[in-house]
Order: sequence, then C-alpha cells, then structure tokens
Amino acid sequence: MREDDEDYYVGAYWGPRQETALECARRAELFFHMLARCDASFAQWYRAGRGSPRELPGWPVRPELKELESLFLKGRNRTDVGREVIEDLGFSRIVWNAKKEATDIHLSCGKYSPWGGPNLCLLNPPRQGVVRERLLRAPVLAEVLTCMATAWDPDFAMAGSTEMVRLMEAKDRVEVRVGWLTYLSRRLGTLPPLPAPVRIEPVGALGWLLVLSPEPMTASNPEHVAFTARVRELLDRAGLIQRPQPEPATE
Repeated sequence: MREDDEDYYVGAYWGPRQETALECARRAELFFHMLARCDASFAQWYRAGRGSPRELPGWPVRPELKELESLFLKGRNRTDVGREVIEDLGFSRIVWNAKKEATDIHLSCGKYSPWGGPNLCLLNPPRQGVVRERLLRAPVLAEVLTCMATAWDPDFAMAGSTEMVRLMEAKDRVEVRVGWLTYLSRRLGTLPPLPAPVRIEPVGALGWLLVLSPEPMTASNPEHVAFTARVRELLDRAGLIQRPQPEPATE
C-alpha cells in the first residue's frame, strides 16, 4: 500500500467540556482564521442547507462570531422523538470547501456527557488531487495541528493514516492515538526522551508537537510501523497513552 492509497486525516480530541454555542464559536472563529493561512484551499468553507446556490458547494460560511454561533445552535443534538435538545451532547457541524476533491471538517464541541464519544475537530483531506499532495506534507500538517491545538485546546491531536492507527491502537481501552505527527497536551503528563529523528516542537504553553518523520509515515512500510510502535511504547511507559474510562452509570 502506497501513501496515495492510505486514508490520511487530522484529528483533535478532548474530553467532557461544557461550553456554550458562543464559546464554541469563539474557538471556531480563531480556528478558521488560523487555518486559512495554512493553505489556499482553506480560505472558504460551505455548509448544507435547502436552497443553496447550485453553482456553489453549499451555503458559504463566514468565519465570524455571530454566524458561527448560529451555526452551532442549529447543530444541537436532539432526541429522535420530540426533537428535544440534549444539552450535554453539545453541538455538531460539518463544513467542506469544494464540490469535488473537497476537504471536510467535522466539529463536535460543548459536549460534557462522559458518554457518546469525545469532543473533536476532524479534518479529512481530499482522497486525490493536487490539494491532497500539498496538504500531506509535514510542514503543512504541523501548521494545521498547531491551529487545532491553539483554538480547541484538545487533550491530543494527530495526523496520520487510518491504516496506521488500526495497527497501533489497542482494542480494549481508550487511548491517545499516535500518528505521523502527534500533539500532546501538557495536561497528560511529562514528555519522555524520544529517539531520532523525532522532532519535538512546543505549541505555546499548551503542549508539544511530535513529528516522527519529515516524510509520510505509511502502514505499508515495516520500518515506519516499527518506529511508530516504538515511540508509542515510550509514551505509554510515561503514562501519556491510556485515557480514563467513563465510570459505569449508577441507578
């Protein structure tokens, strides 16, 4: 399997954090403004909605506070019966930037229930094309991860392929995912010494960005798999990988 055949993504994840639509909008406003500087394709985003212009990918989204707050309020999670708002599941929205070969972003924030998965900011690059080639470079992904970390303050974030994550991730526990690039919040603990050629960059006072290689790490390369596993093991020994499981619900 080549790099072109693997399903790369960038994801930031954090635990329960009660935030209003306005607070999420402030984070999203910062995120989209920072992201626009990473690549020309990130300048304009669109959302779904009835009656959107046929010549456009959807309704344009302006990265302005009030519009983003309204967007999140319309994306509140609701019950199937009665369509009542489920407050502790926060807000969810998806935006994209093109009709074909699009990058899409899935935002889930303001969730404070320990159930139903984490809060997240997930960016999926195009599956093919020149934009994909531009985005799947370590310097660009490092900028994208820095945007996510700065705006959303996640527990961890990573850029890599789904195939590599499947090889690395334990099946019986909740844990930090280690990718080609990995961001770790200082909340998780203390970073141990890591082997070359791992590059460690601070992200302000929030955490660290680990770049395992200047070239794409692929699940089809045994050396890449072995090295990623080695880094993951060192992080695990330092207590940075395993995450606490939600407590069972009580009567």
